[in-house]
Amino acid sequence: MMEKILMKGNEALGEAAIRAGCRHFFGYPITPQTELAAYMSKMMPKVGGTYLQAESEIAAVNMVLGAASAGVRAMTSSSSPGVSLKGEGISYMAGSDLPALIINVQRGGPGLGGIQPSQADYWQATRGGGHGDYHILVLAPSTVQEMVDLVSLAFHLAETYRMPAMLLADGMLGQMMEPVSFDETDKYPPLEKPWAASGHGGKRPHNVINSLYLTPQTLENLVVERYKRYETVKEKEQRAECFETENAELVLVAYGASARVARSAVMQARQEGLKVGLVRPITLWPFPEKALKETLSTAKGYLAVEMSMGQMIDDVKLAIECQRPVELCSRTGGMIPTPDEVLAKIHAMMGGKA
Repeated sequence: MMEKILMKGNEALGEAAIRAGCRHFFGYPITPQTELAAYMSKMMPKVGGTYLQAESEIAAVNMVLGAASAGVRAMTSSSSPGVSLKGEGISYMAGSDLPALIINVQRGGPGLGGIQPSQADYWQATRGGGHGDYHILVLAPSTVQEMVDLVSLAFHLAETYRMPAMLLADGMLGQMMEPVSFDETDKYPPLEKPWAASGHGGKRPHNVINSLYLTPQTLENLVVERYKRYETVKEKEQRAECFETENAELVLVAYGASARVARSAVMQARQEGLKVGLVRPITLWPFPEKALKETLSTAKGYLAVEMSMGQMIDDVKLAIECQRPVELCSRTGGMIPTPDEVLAKIHAMMGGKA
């Protein structure tokens, strides 16, 4: 029987990272993720790890770059405007083919915005977040348990494909308390990294970690090779949860905290006899196109439920190749949609109750 512990989401993220073998954390406090950094400051010394509160978000992400270059599991965490500052370092890590974990516990924006939950960093995360041609892995938990489970998976995927990974949570999940089990956090032990700049004792040539290439053809070749790797990621690593989609005529698409709201609306709609289902993306990049395409046989329409002005909706349209109408139910600025609001939109789309 698995032992469960009642933990706040932010602290569960930190404990999961430690149990997954992360021993190097570099961060900077910002609401609503500060408890994660505070937890790491207490726990890292107890496991022989490194906790360092950097002088800025920019410094923190570049410390992660340095640690990742040496082949260790390293991470940083922040919230929306702080992740914006980390964008350059994330681009440098992608250009250097370095695995690392970035956690974004999102808040409302743009600018300093507010400290309430949001999902308005979807574009930033799934479209890279910094300059240049690149992607990062993006995973989106919807429960505190899944926050725990996806930390270990994120490290593993980052190391497997030599690219940064982001765990995209939000203030609601970060501040929420739920029972969690840590039994699976050591499921993916660190991989060997023969490319790392970790010393060689004269036994091999020097490893060089670099993202600067002054010859255009050389840089183009590297970017093209990287995108071939991305195609492998898209083929093998799409993840989604499908709920009541077998005969669904209307399919909701929602991730993270919004998916919890959407699931409640789906359950109520089913009680009313409406054929409604939910596809919950777990990977936002790669986006789970396959799961959505499988619903086309019965779906007459799709409804994106988001805590933004509709940043995911275009990916839904692309996934189904615009073969069905796609509408939006959203709140933003730190507001959270309610199940009743989503249900009202379901009724409007299906010609039922107003």
